[in-house]
Formats: sequence, C-alpha cells, structure tokens
Amino acid sequence: MSLRVLSPRVVGCCALLMLSAPVWAQTTAPAASAVTSNAQPALPEQLQDFGAYVDSVRKQFDVPGIAVAIVKDGQVVLEQGSGVRELGKPAAVDAHTLFAIASNTKAFTAASLQMLAEEGKVNMDGRVIDYLPWFQMSDPYVTREMRVRDLLAHRSGLGLGAGDLLYFPPTGYSTKEVVQRLRYVPLATSFRSTYAYDNILFAVATLVIEQVSGQSYADFIRTRIFKPVGMNESLVDMTALKPSMDVATGHAKFNFTELKPVPPMAWSNNSGAGGIYASVHDMARWMNVQLAGGKLPDGTALFSEDSQKQMWSMLTPIKISEPSVLELKETRPNFSGYGEGWSLADYQGHRVVSHTGGWPGMVSRVALLPELKLGVVVLTNQESGAAFNAVTFRVLDAYLGRDKKDWVAAYAANVKKSEANADDSWKHHEAARDKHSKPSLPLAEYAGTFRDPWYGDIVVSQQGGKLRLVFSKTAQLAGTMEPWQHDTFIVRWDDRSLNADAFVSYALDADGKVREVRMQPVSPLTDFSFDFQDLRLSPVKSSKRSAAN
Repeated sequence: MSLRVLSPRVVGCCALLMLSAPVWAQTTAPAASAVTSNAQPALPEQLQDFGAYVDSVRKQFDVPGIAVAIVKDGQVVLEQGSGVRELGKPAAVDAHTLFAIASNTKAFTAASLQMLAEEGKVNMDGRVIDYLPWFQMSDPYVTREMRVRDLLAHRSGLGLGAGDLLYFPPTGYSTKEVVQRLRYVPLATSFRSTYAYDNILFAVATLVIEQVSGQSYADFIRTRIFKPVGMNESLVDMTALKPSMDVATGHAKFNFTELKPVPPMAWSNNSGAGGIYASVHDMARWMNVQLAGGKLPDGTALFSEDSQKQMWSMLTPIKISEPSVLELKETRPNFSGYGEGWSLADYQGHRVVSHTGGWPGMVSRVALLPELKLGVVVLTNQESGAAFNAVTFRVLDAYLGRDKKDWVAAYAANVKKSEANADDSWKHHEAARDKHSKPSLPLAEYAGTFRDPWYGDIVVSQQGGKLRLVFSKTAQLAGTMEPWQHDTFIVRWDDRSLNADAFVSYALDADGKVREVRMQPVSPLTDFSFDFQDLRLSPVKSSKRSAAN
C-alpha cells in the first residue's frame, strides 16, 4: 500500500513494494505502445524516447508489464502499455489493462468520506463511536477520542501494519469481525504522536461509509465516484473480474529469486484500504479530477475545493530519512507527511501529492504536482517499487526541465544495497546460531492449538515426523517447521511466493511446558503486513496435542 521513496518492501495495502533484483526473465514482451491525441501538446524532449525507456526499466527490474498515463493541464498527454499481461503469454499490456491499485484505493475512501461530510451525513471531526457505537481500540481513551479524520492519517498509536494478518493474506473474517478484533490489537505509541502506516483503520472507514450512506462500499464507489468521473473500466474488488477482461496477472519472485505468476487476491474484508482494480486510462481521469480541485469535466463538483484542501493538508508529519544510496540524494524531500489518504512531500521545490500501492504481484504509484497541473500514474505487474519510481522520476524531471538522470541505474544501486542488507541479516542469524543444539522437548510437545487475542488460533501438528503450522483463518499460511536452534524453529510456507518465512520461538515454564509462542519474519525484505511479531500465542488448555505419526 508504500508511502516512502523507498523501503525494501512496503505494502500499501498492505503495501508490498519489494525492490526486485536486476535479473531479466526472457519473454516475448512487445515494445511499448502509446496513445496520444493529436490535439495535445508534444511530449517534452526528455520523453521522446519514453517507450524505449520504459522497456529498459522492465528489463532491468524484471517486470513483465507496465502501464503509464500522464496528464497535464487537464489533458491526457500519454497513455501507454509496455510488455505483457502474463509471462509466457502474448497478450500485451495497454492503457486499458486492469491492475490492482492496492493502497491507491485509500484516496477514494478519503474522498468518499469528504463527500458524505459535505452532505452533512458525517462529521470528519466527529467521534467514530458516534457512527459505530461498538467500535473499540485497546485503549479506552483512544476509543473515545478517535475521530473520523484519524482513520485516514496513520497516527492512531498502532504499530506499522498492525492487524494486517486479519485480512492479508486473505482470511475468513468479515470486515466487521476484523474491526471488532481491533480491541485486542496492542498500541505501540501514544495517540497521534507518531506516524505508522496501517490498513486496518481503513476497514473502520469502510464501515462508517456504509453506515452513513446506506450503501455497500462497492456500490458507493461505483455510483458516486466511478460513474461521474467516467472510470468505466474500474472495479472495486477482484471478485468482479471476468475471464474475458483485459487484466494483468501479478508476478512475484518465489524464494526472492524465480519470477512466476501469482493468483489474484480478493480483499473483500478491507476493500477501502486497497481493493480497487483500475487501468491507467481510468486513473488519468481520476488524476485530472484531483488536479481540477474536485471538478468533473463538465464543471460540476465531485467534491469541493475545501474538501480537497483537507485531504491534502498534513495531519501526520513523517520523519525524513536520508536515501539509502547516494544515487538517490535528489529524492530527499524538505518536508514529508500524510494527509487523508495521500502522502505529502516535495521534489525539487515543488509540492508532490502521491501514493503507492502494493499487492501480491503488483505495485503502483500515483504522483501529482498540483502547481504544474501534472500527474503521472504507473501500474506494474511485478513487486518492484524500483520500476515505478524510475518511471515516475523520469516524467517529473522532464516537466521540470531537468537534465536526464539515469534513474534505472540509481534504483538498481538501491536494490543491490537492500539485497546486501538482507544477506547480512541472514549471515548474522547464521553466526548466532548454535548448530549443535537440539529442541528441548520431543516434537509432539510443541504441537497444539495456540491462541492470539486479536488474530485467533494457529495449529501446530506433528505429521510424518515433522511439525506443521497452520493459521486457522488464513489458507495461505500453512507450512513446515524446521528446527533452528534450542526451542526455535523456522516455518517455511508452502506458498513460496509469500517470501515470509518466520522464526517460531517457544518459551517454556519451570516445568518444561510451553508457556508462549512468538514469531518474527526471517528476512528484512518480508512485507511488513506479515506482522508476526505482534502475535502473543498461548496454549489453548483444552486442545489435545497431536499424536506422533
């Protein structure tokens, strides 16, 4: 769902923005094709070779397909597809290809609330409990003081990605069940003190929209936003996809190495955080409405300029970090923060209103320069934030009149460093490991049902002389546990596209019985939505241990 100019892997909707390794998988990908109108001004000189440039980005960062749209001064100056929808298949990406836009959905959720506020149906500074009386955080003060606007600003006191395992990977919980479990999710900081990206409060926002509008979230977005904006190709959730549609397939590096397609993911229990599928053709229309202060092409208002000012006003400051490599020094902003569903920063002295999105196999970025009436959207079908950033900054530089910079090389250097850091992290674990140690207990004693207050149950069973771990509500989180050292194991998930293997550590009581189980991701490249570290798993007393096979 990433909100920074680049961390190794950030979900936006979880944000899932992995910096892919610069290895190119051979494909029969067609070259980029662009759609421009003869009535539009010519592209800047820097973008005359844009099709070839996008192809070079795909090649460097191993991305099968990329779609781009650029708007300027209310006009669409470029809509372009490059590459293929799926590896090994000939269908080309074009301007109408649907991609999961993931956390770029958050801007639609924010706009929906502001539109309802203009109608007097919700007060942005009203208490959430005034609309959802059963809503509850783990702290009574935060429960009482949480305002509707707070749901959109990542300042609740929750930790980074807190609660994401309730819906990512997909679970059997309903949206209301997800929100009801918030009362058990611990806070990491005090209320409104710190920026920490979350998705779960957008599930709360989704329910507020449904409560006050009398419509489902999907129906509200379709009728109140997609239809008037003219986003006729867009869908609120992948469950509406049909086999005949022009839609991209996501791709991930299985085991961080081998690029393969991944199945589409439905996120129906938190659509407001990241459910939308859209094309760059439709996103161009959305960007033009944003850049026009909420006005539709016919001059009527989708939302008011005052509402947009609220969405684009900083609510939560974000600490500015130095770029991880010197090649990205120009990307360091002078200010950084978050508004309502939008990230706020600057680039070369110009305000940038933007967001990124991360989804299994797809990542994206929208960037608006309001003073220039400029917008660019980049949708990709691989988990490479480096790719969408290299494209975005080439476009921004072109319209700012800056000399060409080799952004491909710059982001390749960033990828290399991130991978090196991950290698160093693994070497550290290896060096600290006692390779001669053995589990303290017979394997059967580690089996059982273990319960976390907010997630629910995980089940460990002994099968064929090995331990199997299964998350009860998450079909994809099933894997085999291998002894690591002492009472710590590594669970390796059956689905190797997750790239989220985790340490599983048992704590024993004085009598040698399991008292608690804790987990943490093995790799720093693992998406933050795998918030294993927040789980506090205790044995369920009534559960029967699995018998050894």
